[in-house]
Amino acid sequence: MKFKLFLLTLLWVSLSQAQTKDEIKDFFWGKNDEYKSANTIPEKYKNESAVVIYKYEDYDFHKFGKSVTYRAAFRKRVKLNDQAAVTSFSEFSYSEKSNPRYGAVLKTVIGIKVIKPNGTENIINTEKEAVSVDKEKKIAVPNLEIGDIIDFYNYSTETFSSTYEFGFDAVERTLGETYPILNYKLTFQTENDFFVNFNTYNNGPELKQIPLEKSGERKYEIVATDIPKNDFPRWFLPLVELPCYKFQVYFARSGKFEQRAAAFLPEKESIIKRVATKEDIFNYYDTKFFPSGNLNDVENFLKGKNFKSNEEKVKAVYYFMRHQFYTRYIEAFVINDANIMNPFGLYGYDPVFFTKEEQFINYFMQFLKKQKIEFDIIVATGRENGPISDVLIQENIRILLKVNTESPIYFGIFDPFSIPNQFDSSLENTKAYALKVSKNKKVSDIEEITLPGLTYKDNVTKVTTNLSLSADFTSANASKISSLYGHNKEFEHNNKILFYDYINEDYEKYGTSPVLDLVRKQKDKDKYKKEYTALIEKFKQNQVEKFKKEIEEEYDIKVDKHDLKVDKTGRFGIDEPLVITENFTITSNFIKKAGNNYILDIGKFISSQVDIEEKEYERTNNIYTIFPRSFEYTINLDIPEGYTLSGLEKLNVKVENETGSFVSKAEVKDNKLVIVSTKNYINSYEPNANWKKMIAFLDAAYQFSQEKVLLKKN
Repeated sequence: MKFKLFLLTLLWVSLSQAQTKDEIKDFFWGKNDEYKSANTIPEKYKNESAVVIYKYEDYDFHKFGKSVTYRAAFRKRVKLNDQAAVTSFSEFSYSEKSNPRYGAVLKTVIGIKVIKPNGTENIINTEKEAVSVDKEKKIAVPNLEIGDIIDFYNYSTETFSSTYEFGFDAVERTLGETYPILNYKLTFQTENDFFVNFNTYNNGPELKQIPLEKSGERKYEIVATDIPKNDFPRWFLPLVELPCYKFQVYFARSGKFEQRAAAFLPEKESIIKRVATKEDIFNYYDTKFFPSGNLNDVENFLKGKNFKSNEEKVKAVYYFMRHQFYTRYIEAFVINDANIMNPFGLYGYDPVFFTKEEQFINYFMQFLKKQKIEFDIIVATGRENGPISDVLIQENIRILLKVNTESPIYFGIFDPFSIPNQFDSSLENTKAYALKVSKNKKVSDIEEITLPGLTYKDNVTKVTTNLSLSADFTSANASKISSLYGHNKEFEHNNKILFYDYINEDYEKYGTSPVLDLVRKQKDKDKYKKEYTALIEKFKQNQVEKFKKEIEEEYDIKVDKHDLKVDKTGRFGIDEPLVITENFTITSNFIKKAGNNYILDIGKFISSQVDIEEKEYERTNNIYTIFPRSFEYTINLDIPEGYTLSGLEKLNVKVENETGSFVSKAEVKDNKLVIVSTKNYINSYEPNANWKKMIAFLDAAYQFSQEKVLLKKN
């Protein structure tokens, strides 16, 4: 194991602005270090793997003329109580990369020392000990033992010129970690022209201001003691439940830059903004989106078409836009990247290609305005960020468009697989703000709404696997047909489908031409098509081994002659499935000979299941799964002539409760074993009190995946 150093880097632009390494060491370990003699831990933590005696974070934002300097410093002092902790801290790794935004070289200054139980200190020469491995720097800590204290720091400064508005990366972290922390401190320093959004959550300690002599400079701090550890288990959202802090700093030298800032800025630099109110959000977004774009393409598409309702028309136009302004150009980008030719001139003067969500929204608003169809702009945030009422960081905002047809339609991301009413699952069932657009022109009001969400009956995967054994029982032929609905399609859309699986579908549907058909000279066209055909064949060959490996990992088997075909892309509605057929030969890890009989690992074919480890059985955190979902597996096994099957009783299972279920029924019909299993995650959220109920059906499904049947010779 290795310990990943805090992701901070050191940028030296001018030696006159950078502290020396001795000064940096003194910053952490000098005479003012109040924890240099802190070597003991409370009795209650003696059985913990490790205990953090002191954790310190320091952030500093300053300007010098046109130069802006950002400093981030991090230190941790840890008592190691067992071999697992020793192993974890015995190697440090970090990366050194150039920063293309400023064209500067990034460096990292690290300090590590080991304090033995007798008080002896050994400071590691980090420059000498660092070695480069796989684009990383690694430092081995020698002679680390149980009972030692390891004390390490990471110091970063970033200096660059800026005369315009600039937003530093947002920082969002929990105070606690996997080890208990005895003492924690965060300091934060800024001056004029730096605007700060900062708040703590979930009973985190308050950020307090420290008085300074210079009126233009400000310092703040957070102090906490005895922070408990957390296991950060599966299906958990730490920033929703644990004490944490979030902040972002924006640099702006004047009022015009403040207005252009992509942030919810406080009124002035001396104020720490702790929440973006409903009014802040209204003021920020009321002019961000506006109807815009030439509708000629859409109007041509609508000519001669009749629709039963505005809802039907809106969806049809959306799918047309998805092709006309996105998928129609995908081939061109592939051809360009492969250096076959430069195809973009074939589309005429100034073709429209949507690269940003804002472009889609503004254009669609223009269409809705022309059609006199009412709509709202929805401002939301993923549930991993907490409620919209606590939102602070602008980049955590997601924008949806709600069209107020007979049944409202929501539009989210715009990509080749996007579907009306299927937006980011992290937004489903959350509170959001609706910006009311007056007369299809201007945002006039804002109100809180609750977004809808798909259920486990919408997000469905149905898999039918047909199995037949070879005459000599050394292999088995398998046919797997998967039909995926709702959000479950997202698991496979980007994985199993490449552009050539759907662009021809769009060309045929909308009567548009492949890019190479637009080439005028036949000689050039033939040449380019030959090269493009070879490229596509190469793509397909690369996919063969990838898909074969995936099926082997899914079922823990070895296969041969794997073939995959996309029967339906599932790109035109939530209820339209993505359908994939796979045929393959199982060569090992399924059939085991036992005398004259054979053991079959039949349970494998409900795919890999969640294995709840013993340490996970006790849980204090609430449960947040990705979204409600359902899986149905049908397994058909041909029973060879002259054999009977035993072990069916283990394949009949029924575990159901309000959190979910696993139900399986197995029977022999017409000399065929037929197993139908269903697994449901009914909700995306469960309180920790329901964890044991979830474990009940999760364990049942996992146990089924391990089950075997016996083929007995008559």
